[in-house]
Amino acid sequence: MKDIVKKFGDFVANDHVQLKVHKGEVHALLGENGAGKSTLMNILYGLYTPTSGEIWIKGKKVEVKNPNVSIAHGVGMVHQHFMLVKPFTVAENIILGMEPTLGFNRVNMKKAIEDVRSISEKYGLQVDLEAKIEDITVGMQQRVEILKALYRGADILILDEPTAVLTPQEIKELVAIMHNLTEQGKSIILITHKLKEIKAAADYCTIIRRGKYIETVDVDTTSENELASMMVGREVSFEVDKEEREAEEVVLKIENLVVEDNRGQEAVKGLNLEVRSGEILGIAGVDGNGQTELIEAITGLRKIKSGRVLINGKDITNRTPREVFEAGVCNIPEDRQKHGLVLDFTIAENMVLENYRKEPFSKGIRLNFSEIYAFAENLMEKFDVRPRNKALKARSLSGGNQQKVIIAREITNDPDLLIAAQPTRGLDVGAIEFVHRFLVDQRDKNKAVLLVSFELDEVMSVSDNIAVIYEGTIVGKVNAKETNENQLGLMMAGGER
Repeated sequence: MKDIVKKFGDFVANDHVQLKVHKGEVHALLGENGAGKSTLMNILYGLYTPTSGEIWIKGKKVEVKNPNVSIAHGVGMVHQHFMLVKPFTVAENIILGMEPTLGFNRVNMKKAIEDVRSISEKYGLQVDLEAKIEDITVGMQQRVEILKALYRGADILILDEPTAVLTPQEIKELVAIMHNLTEQGKSIILITHKLKEIKAAADYCTIIRRGKYIETVDVDTTSENELASMMVGREVSFEVDKEEREAEEVVLKIENLVVEDNRGQEAVKGLNLEVRSGEILGIAGVDGNGQTELIEAITGLRKIKSGRVLINGKDITNRTPREVFEAGVCNIPEDRQKHGLVLDFTIAENMVLENYRKEPFSKGIRLNFSEIYAFAENLMEKFDVRPRNKALKARSLSGGNQQKVIIAREITNDPDLLIAAQPTRGLDVGAIEFVHRFLVDQRDKNKAVLLVSFELDEVMSVSDNIAVIYEGTIVGKVNAKETNENQLGLMMAGGER
């Protein structure tokens, strides 16, 4: 890709960006949230047309006007939010739009399954072809997306933030799959901001910052610190700077909590927990051990079967989300698009979702948009939400900037208890540093913080104390400074405490 420029009105998303990818390599595309990574790849895949610049594939100059042109030239893309039909089977999703047919235009499912199985075995992508998408894990859904691209003849695979929703084990499996694909001559462009994964998976890395090309480097000879500095344009601290302090009064108290999952099975089983003011309590655990159901029960999104939840001594068991909010609880939700934002509302409207009925944001039954816009502009500046356009719909922001909108809104509500579920999922190192600083700042203002994260490094570095959840109950609590990954890992697997 040569001198790619992409403008949206006056906003320049890509400003003369260069990208050169060779056969059989994993090439990482690194940049902050909103740096223009996904825009550049959407141009290569034909979802956007460039304002100017050239695309060359296998030595030929190509005009990529739509995804069909891109696919015909051997380019496939696995999007951050998967494009699968959930009630369909794995096989049906893979062949969709390219079905082998019998007479009278009937789909030849037998041949389709044989073809897909052959590709799956060739590239080591084992999936249950008869399973429905809605019944398989996120990691398996990603394999389906990769198989879908390979079935269409992809030689160049674009993976957009592929590890954002994966467990650590699934990430290791994905890295192995990438190496297997490149050994067989495929090229992979990995859009990411996770430095560890670049070091583990990529051969070369192209860095873009605020839409501009910075440099292409050999990953083996470049340190994580150097990559981070090039990405954000300054030195980045990987350490969470916080002073020791004593926790005080109990803010959140959970007694013998029992909560069922969507299938009616007990996901939280007699759980007891306390979080105090001036404390960050981290919840460590493998995904699927009741974390989601626990947070939904506290915040009023899921019915509690038995037990109690108290905030500052007040019983909020089975209260509505608004009543929980008014009791002093704010929540950075696990799924930002499902529970954190109204995607078709503007950024400004999303910033006041919980407070639009209060002054100065409304007068009687009328919204005061001048106050709402001024409030939103201030928060966008403070939390570095890009682009700085309060009237944009939330869905038009990158995932990381969507997360910043939620964090800005929740923290400025001045809660007694802040629940932060996967607060840095999808954020770059600069933004992660920023979020961690705000969580510690909440603690230093004598607030209680409940941090739920699958990133063990994050739980250990940000938390004061860590509670380990296993099969819906707390199996142990340790001081963050006095534990290590091995001890926590053993507890997370239900081993010795």
